[in-house]
Amino acid sequence: MIKLRYICLTAAAAVIVTLSSCSSTPTAENPSAPVASPQVTEASSNNSHSGHGGKDKININSAILSELDKFEAKLGVPALSNKIQAARPYGSPEDLVTKKVITQEQFDQIKDQVGVQEVVLTGEAKDVDYMSKLGLMKGHLLVAQELLDQNQPKQAEPHIGHPVEEIYVDVEEQLNERKVKEFKTTLVSLQDLVKSSPKDSKVKTNFTSSVQAVDGAIAALPADQRSKPGFVLQVINELLDAANSEYGAAIADGKITAPIEYQDSRGFVVYANDLYKGISSQVAQADPEAHKAIDASFTELIKAWPAAIPPAKAVKTPNDVTKLVKTIEENSQKVVNKSNTQAQR
Repeated sequence: MIKLRYICLTAAAAVIVTLSSCSSTPTAENPSAPVASPQVTEASSNNSHSGHGGKDKININSAILSELDKFEAKLGVPALSNKIQAARPYGSPEDLVTKKVITQEQFDQIKDQVGVQEVVLTGEAKDVDYMSKLGLMKGHLLVAQELLDQNQPKQAEPHIGHPVEEIYVDVEEQLNERKVKEFKTTLVSLQDLVKSSPKDSKVKTNFTSSVQAVDGAIAALPADQRSKPGFVLQVINELLDAANSEYGAAIADGKITAPIEYQDSRGFVVYANDLYKGISSQVAQADPEAHKAIDASFTELIKAWPAAIPPAKAVKTPNDVTKLVKTIEENSQKVVNKSNTQAQR
């Protein structure tokens, strides 16, 4: 598990609708820029954002892969987008060099385009962030359940622990704001029980309670919002970005060398796919071509994880997975933009 990645979701959740917000004029790279104003407030620019009057910079702490591709294309560094994402968070643009993501010479070529601004989320962007983090919890628990069902409690235990150890603290404030009953103790109890007595009959009961607690927290969002394609697609892309980074960290020389990261990514993709199934008919009606591309990409993407217990050799390369995730992101953006445009009429 790449622990610090979840911290970045606070800023990343709104990116799919806000990255191009400094200019409402469509460009070759962004043919259908969002019309709606982003519900995000900049808290600190760290001298990294030139504002609406200057040249916009890409926030390397939150940008989705398709935005980071601009650096990859300019520098000609294979899989650079993925490398930037995997090394988050960044305290300054220069961290790209200190973290050995790129060389100083390469950084000098793109430094005017690199930003690390912090943002404060409001409105829908805040809701996307909230559900995305809970979605990560769901993904962990889904793969943990698979492993428990296969009598693999030692492999399941980290995925029960990650929600409480790495994610809960980042969503706790929002849980309190939304008056969601505390469930950290439920998760901790389940983790302790799986560690000490994995065959105890209470494991199943406690696991069910944990899943229900996360589902209850998600249900704090209005039902109509949770079924709105534009909203759900943003959540899906946050989950897929996390999955993509985890999968890249799991693979080395065509082999799965980090099973936990492989399993993390599997859980996130499985849950993202489940979410898409819930809105697929609406997306198909709104944009048939986008739906076709997203559906086909999900069908191919899921093949990278044939089972919860990883195979000896990776089914797909990290680059294969990245391409599929990008296709889903790009076509999701079309649907989100169309939804935003219709909402303004």
